[in-house]
Amino acid sequence: MAAHGLVHTYELSIPILMTVWLTEFSVTAAVLGAVVTVGYGLFGAGALPGGLLVDRLGSRRLIVGCLFGMGLAFFGLALAPSLAGIAVTLALWGTAASVYHPAGLALISNGVDPDRRGVAFGYHGMAGNAGIAFGPLAAAVLLLVADWRVVAAALGVLSIAAGVVGLSADFDETAGIEAADGADGDGENGNGADGDDATRDDADSDATTIRSLGDFLAGSRRVFTAGFTLVFLVVLCNGLFYRGMLTFLPELLREFLLAAVGDVRLGIFAPDSPLAEEFDVSRYVYVGLLTAGIAGQYTSGRLLDRIEPERGLATVLFLLTVIAVAFVPLAAAGVLPLLAVSAALGFALFGIQPFSQATVAAYSPPESRGLSFGFTYLGIFGIGALGATIVGVVLTYAAADAAVFLVLAAVALAGCTLATVLLRRDLRP
Repeated sequence: MAAHGLVHTYELSIPILMTVWLTEFSVTAAVLGAVVTVGYGLFGAGALPGGLLVDRLGSRRLIVGCLFGMGLAFFGLALAPSLAGIAVTLALWGTAASVYHPAGLALISNGVDPDRRGVAFGYHGMAGNAGIAFGPLAAAVLLLVADWRVVAAALGVLSIAAGVVGLSADFDETAGIEAADGADGDGENGNGADGDDATRDDADSDATTIRSLGDFLAGSRRVFTAGFTLVFLVVLCNGLFYRGMLTFLPELLREFLLAAVGDVRLGIFAPDSPLAEEFDVSRYVYVGLLTAGIAGQYTSGRLLDRIEPERGLATVLFLLTVIAVAFVPLAAAGVLPLLAVSAALGFALFGIQPFSQATVAAYSPPESRGLSFGFTYLGIFGIGALGATIVGVVLTYAAADAAVFLVLAAVALAGCTLATVLLRRDLRP
């Protein structure tokens, strides 16, 4: 839970820090977008090899390594002398963070009693949501009283502390497998030892299936059916929209809020106050948008019991298309419409995740589900990181901010179209 929350704390604190970097380094949005794409891209690209390493090294080593790596990367970020240094340290963060999701999900799957696994996944998701919402809030508040380098170092301390706890904690990361083996043996064979041996042999066989490049290619061919290929393209569109929208959104919100209500700092702080210089209301609107995503995830999770995941996926992508098209006109209509459309965006943007994960599970073979989710995170966070570059280029060279939202609307509409094809054709394995 600590690692999951911190991964997303760092991921979504970066856009908050970008509002400072744009000014301090006198850089265009296109260049800064390319810089952060490096780190975000590695965050996704490392998920696939990370998933393969889990079976060989175990979850504890990878999660602890992830925590120490992220902490050290943010210490390095605090010392970065230039934009090139920021690119290098963000690349280190992305590499370290990339192993978390396969390692964390494997730890819960293998280490928690099967009867309580659902509860564990629920707490795990709540921790991630807390990092998504309150990590950027912590960064925004700290920027009121400290330089961004101090903020980066302070965030790094959290991960190092969690890594120390991970080294000293006492737990069995295969306890869930052992519990399941015992239940199978007692229930099916009337002999715990026989059932235990049979089940463990199956588990060991599955865990060590991919031993070479040939095994990896064979497993990949088994995963990429026609249905899963369409699913992968859908989640790729989702990843491009997600990263493209969130990376520069604090800066866009700042412009919209200035146009709607002016500089609110003048009504709160003295003009020469240090707090007036650092206070940026757009950061808090951004945090509110992310917080609305918690309700979106909860709602989608409940709806999964009633509708097909493909239908939910297509519906949310259509909603994101509509929200993206309507965002700029509503933002121009005043502060209340801006807040409303921001909340709707956060609700839908994170509400898509349960539908996406359930769809991946439905279109992937059980024996290759880990590999399937490795490819999924590669698409969402790895290739999807190009969304930051795309939006940065559009912001730099387009005549109006509306162009950004129209480009992102087109991406969401493409994903909606592909999800509709999944819904109407019988492509499940």
